[in-house]
Amino acid sequence: MGHNHKSAFQPLNIAVLTVSDTRTEQTDTSGEYLTDALHTAGHTLADKQIVIDDIYKIRAVVSQWIASETVQVVLITGGTGFTARDSTPEALLPLLDKQVDGYGELFRKISYEQIGTSTIQSRAVAGLANKTVIFAMPGSTNACKTAWEGIIQDQLDASHRPCNFVPQLKQAPADACESRG
Repeated sequence: MGHNHKSAFQPLNIAVLTVSDTRTEQTDTSGEYLTDALHTAGHTLADKQIVIDDIYKIRAVVSQWIASETVQVVLITGGTGFTARDSTPEALLPLLDKQVDGYGELFRKISYEQIGTSTIQSRAVAGLANKTVIFAMPGSTNACKTAWEGIIQDQLDASHRPCNFVPQLKQAPADACESRG
């Protein structure tokens, strides 16, 4: 049986990680976009870091956030391509309790409309770990905009129906998804 009420928006604590061997705080336009977008949506920036594209450095930062009592969402930009240094999916997948397969599929569908078949080179991944939802997207600012506006923003909004990730997160009320029928 579906729920007939709308949940109110709840600000979430979101950490942003930029994976790059070359970006700095001054040149990190993708991390800046995500930070601005989450603030505009009404969320709180819990932490922001830049790490080089190294499996163990990525895992160390993300593991710390997963273990945190307050970080509910992790947004990662960069390291999802096919170069020898791109290792974000390899760093994340062992940490996940559950994968959100539809995120990568939907990201590539939306991205196809913008960049055509080049979207097959995106290894955008998402999942849940310790009641923390993690979204990894390519490092370009346009890709971050595609992911945020096309998928993530709605899924981090408790009022989005028929369902969203908010009830699955730390310190979130246990409110199940509505029926789609």
